[in-house]
Amino acid sequence: MTRSRTRVDAHVKVLDADVVALAKQRGIDALVYAPHFTRFPTIRDRAERFSDDELTVVPAREVFTGDWGNRRHLLALGLSDPVPDFITFEGAMAEFARQDAAVLVPHPDFATVSLTRPEIEAHADSLHAIETYNTKLLPHQNKRALRIARDLDLPGFGSSYAHLKGSVGEAWTTFDESLDTPVEIVDAFREGRPRTVVHRGGLSHRVRGLIEYSHLAYENTWKKADRIFLSGAEPTRPSNVAYEGRFDDVSVYADGLTDYGPG
Repeated sequence: MTRSRTRVDAHVKVLDADVVALAKQRGIDALVYAPHFTRFPTIRDRAERFSDDELTVVPAREVFTGDWGNRRHLLALGLSDPVPDFITFEGAMAEFARQDAAVLVPHPDFATVSLTRPEIEAHADSLHAIETYNTKLLPHQNKRALRIARDLDLPGFGSSYAHLKGSVGEAWTTFDESLDTPVEIVDAFREGRPRTVVHRGGLSHRVRGLIEYSHLAYENTWKKADRIFLSGAEPTRPSNVAYEGRFDDVSVYADGLTDYGPG
């Protein structure tokens, strides 16, 4: 398909037939799919399954660097090999560089889960975009992100950051060119091509954002960490056999440790 522009919801956590239908209804041409605690081969397979001539799904990973209490999220597009969570920031960046991935900063300077402004400034040469509009965040938080991007002269991007199906397509990044494949979309982000960040408006958009924001109460609890990461399944733990020991030297947790609680 050839189009004059490409609208990319640049970060979603959910993907099924309902999500695809809503994205198309809202005029979205591509989704960047990066669910938590899911290994990249699974993400890639699911992205391929739900891509078609009308909607491109780009597989990506939101990697948690650092430990749970002080994690820094990085959104990596264009990966060829899996990268685990809970490795050092430096280890993650080195692996992204090896794979020539596009490295985006989601929800900058937010709580204890994001790169701070000094951290972004220190690594600006290795970062390809900063999220300047996130449906999940409050207006003052998005304004702060936009200031950081402008001050550091880094491209912005927008996303619904949808953890709930109904949020898909609430915000997006528009490239004024036809980008028909995941590779083309990744290249556009990596190369810093011109784009516009857009979001829906009105009361329904504000309500949807508040619903997503309230979801943070669950997303950032130790209860969730215990259920997903510490339960024994741990698909994205560096010591998982799938990573073949490649990240043992940059893991932030000692192998075999089962209680990662604070203090």
